[in-house]
Amino acid sequence: MYAGGSPDPVLELLAPDIVWHVPGASPIAGSHRGLAQVVEYFEMRRHLADATMRMQPGEVVSEGDALAQFVTGTAVLDGEQVSWKTIGVYCADLERGRIREVWLIPLDSEVFDRIWTSLAAS
Repeated sequence: MYAGGSPDPVLELLAPDIVWHVPGASPIAGSHRGLAQVVEYFEMRRHLADATMRMQPGEVVSEGDALAQFVTGTAVLDGEQVSWKTIGVYCADLERGRIREVWLIPLDSEVFDRIWTSLAAS
């Protein structure tokens, strides 16, 4: 999806009132509420990374309606590949089988903010 594919398969996993939290001070930071804002957030990340963003999912830990997954992200910034690590914490509506809230947690928030702020300035 971040590389240019349709967000539809991802959107099918999200509740209509989804809230996607991104910490920090970069242009992608904030609480994105509802499918329309979450799609805007996805599209902003794809645009800022010029469709070079890739996500490599890692280990998953789950309990009840919560799941956490380690992810390594990469993108090309000024011709050079940059990377960051995050943990995505997902809270699901088990009855409907959809994700209702997400917290993105960068393992190095300074690097994460610098990357996304630099991409916006490019």
